[in-house]
Amino acid sequence: MVQVVFYLFILFTLGSALAVLLTKNVLYAAFFLLLTLLGMAGLFVLAGADFLAVSQIMIYVGGVLVLIIFGVMLTHKSQTAPTDFTQPNHILTQNRGWFWALLVAGGIFCVLYSALVRANFVLLQPGEPVYRPTVDTIGRQLMTEYLIPFEIAGVLLLAALIGATTIAAAVRKKG
Repeated sequence: MVQVVFYLFILFTLGSALAVLLTKNVLYAAFFLLLTLLGMAGLFVLAGADFLAVSQIMIYVGGVLVLIIFGVMLTHKSQTAPTDFTQPNHILTQNRGWFWALLVAGGIFCVLYSALVRANFVLLQPGEPVYRPTVDTIGRQLMTEYLIPFEIAGVLLLAALIGATTIAAAVRKKG
C-alpha cells in the first residue's frame, strides 16, 4: 500500500512539474509549482525526513512561492509585445537554445534518476519499517553538539533584522 502511495506522489509531482514547464500563463505556472513543492514534501515524508518535509512546506510554499505569486501579480502586464520571427538569428539561437536545454535537462534527469534508484526509502523496505522521527535527532544535536553555530546563526539573523529595520526607517524618514 505504501508503494502505491509513493508512486502516486511521484506521478503527482512529475505531472505538476511538467505543467509548470508547459503552461504559458506565469500565474498558473506558479500555482503548479505549489503543487510540485507539496508533492516533494510528500516524498520527503515517505523517505522518513519529516523535518525536511515541514521545512519544505514552511520555507518554499509558505515563503518563497507566496513571494513569487505576489511578484507576478504586482508586475503583470495586460499585453505582451509580439516577437519578430522574421530575423534568422532569432530562429537560430532559439533552436540552439532548445538543444542545450534538452541536453542539460537530460543530464539532470539521469543524475536524479540514478539518485532515486539508489535511495533507501525507510517506509518502502520489506517488513515492518523502523521509523525514527528526525525532529528529535535534529533538536538534540542543535542543543548539544551544534549549539555554538546555532547561536551564532541566531545572532546573525537578529543583526540582519535590526539592520533591515533601521534601513527601512531611515528610508521612510527621507521619503
